Amino acid sequence: MLFGSPRNIDILLAFLKAALPLPDDDYAELTLLNPFSENDYPGEKVAILDVRAKTTTGRIINVEIQMKNHAAMRERIVYYVARMATGQMSEAAPYATLKPSVCILITDFTLVTENDRYHNRYRLYDPKTASEFTDLIEINTLELPKLPKAEDGSILWLWLEFLKTRNKEEMDVLAQKNPEVKKAVLRLAELSADEKARMLHEARLMAEMDAIAYREDAVREGHAKGHMEGLVEGRVEGRVEGRVEARLAVARRLIERGMSVDEIVALTELSQADIIALMH
Repeated sequence: MLFGSPRNIDILLAFLKAALPLPDDDYAELTLLNPFSENDYPGEKVAILDVRAKTTTGRIINVEIQMKNHAAMRERIVYYVARMATGQMSEAAPYATLKPSVCILITDFTLVTENDRYHNRYRLYDPKTASEFTDLIEINTLELPKLPKAEDGSILWLWLEFLKTRNKEEMDVLAQKNPEVKKAVLRLAELSADEKARMLHEARLMAEMDAIAYREDAVREGHAKGHMEGLVEGRVEGRVEGRVEARLAVARRLIERGMSVDEIVALTELSQADIIALMH
């Protein structure tokens, strides 16, 4: 977790200041309500955003990213932020203790079709008088497809471009423009490197177990033939087949984890054609 780890709370704080301008006192202390460790989900891909935090004044902020839209997305958001508000209350707590609940939803699709703004901020208000009823419920949408290609001068644009890009060179450029974004770029590179090493270790371990299973199957087939020739043949075929299947097993697991063809070829010594065949 990039933003959800206590180790990276300074990165989360910098992002929140850009996305949700609040008085400095509100950001004097930030507490993670669902902290994650890099060891919590060792088999998972690096996750960037899925975090809930509380500010100094008690404001609860939930940040999440959604890659795919569905018909009830707006209803889901309203329900979720309402649960954030009611979740603060106990039977003995007076209503006056209720603190603002803020949802920051980052989407990889266009959610708000009514305008071209990539950042929309919604509260409860009277549309005729434009007077606000309360700030206890707030929904922010940050839509990556609406992000202009040219930098607009805001720090929020840098952060969203960081979340949007998958290109190392572009990330390096962003890192030079803001020190807090640079911290995020460097930390993400560390997490990605750790993940790749973990993926390779896991794939190799599973492949070794698969290879043993293949050899045992071949030997059992040799025994079933009822003569020494079959046994010897089974052992030889098992060793050869086991080595090939082990490499293929590693390749399959690395494909599932999103590694490139060239990286998999370098790690498994299989041909590009073999890797591409596994992808289809």
